[in-house]
Amino acid sequence: MTAPVRVAVLTVSDRSFRGEREDRGGPAVAEAARRLFGAEVVELLVVPDEKDDIAWNLTRLADNVLVDLVLTTGGTGLSVRDVTPEATRAVVTVELPGLPEAMRAASRAALPSAMLSRQVAGVRGRTLVVNLPGSPRGAVECLEAVAAALPHAVAMLRGEAPDAHPVPARA
Repeated sequence: MTAPVRVAVLTVSDRSFRGEREDRGGPAVAEAARRLFGAEVVELLVVPDEKDDIAWNLTRLADNVLVDLVLTTGGTGLSVRDVTPEATRAVVTVELPGLPEAMRAASRAALPSAMLSRQVAGVRGRTLVVNLPGSPRGAVECLEAVAAALPHAVAMLRGEAPDAHPVPARA
């Protein structure tokens, strides 16, 4: 039997980080991951909209905590403070454009401005990183759009999927 997908959820929000607004996105994403694919949520964290903080935490989660999947929520819009995609690109070695494309396509019918979202998905080592929008509803809807593919991606990274070649262990 395959182990559950170990997930970390990283909320990117200046106001939630400062305690000015409750983080509703992170808990909503965590609950959706449990419901959709039986995830084991091992960490929920709130960070400010700072590229270095986001990149440092993505690296820490992938390299040291050894989670299978990091889901971010927030920082994917057009504001000057929205830097989650840039931070993600700075730490992943392989991008997976199909996941963000699927999320935008699924969201676009209900919300035409969804095509402006700048989500990124990629791989660092054996960890999949997926950016979700900042609104709790949008984040959950986007996760629902790609949830069926995530356990398979994790199995491939673990070397457990048929015809998968495991990613070499970290040094």
